[in-house]
Amino acid sequence: MRRFLVRVNGEEFEVEVEEITSGSRPAPMVKPKTPVPIPAGVELKTNKSKVNVNEKNVIAPMPGTILAINVKEGDKVNAGDTVVVLEAMKLENNLTAPVSGTVKAIHTTVGASVNSDDLLVEIE
Repeated sequence: MRRFLVRVNGEEFEVEVEEITSGSRPAPMVKPKTPVPIPAGVELKTNKSKVNVNEKNVIAPMPGTILAINVKEGDKVNAGDTVVVLEAMKLENNLTAPVSGTVKAIHTTVGASVNSDDLLVEIE
């Protein structure tokens, strides 16, 4: 064991660290789970309503707060255009249009808190 003095936010901590020797075995690697894709047309339950999942909808990928909505109903968008800005874990996430088309409906407002899988924008 080796001892170290560590400073975190101005506080000092004394820690002991075990040195790994060549005879030690490394910890086993944990294989990450592969996400299962959701087929088109499958309905998901959300806290607001059932959402028809298809390649045209913009759905919240994680819980967060809506910072901006860059489109309005009737606007034409191209695939890859940022339609909504979602703040999650103090990071701004640009949510883009998955396809080119016309904005059919907007199901959120600026400042709204959303959950994962909430429907935000419908594009037709």
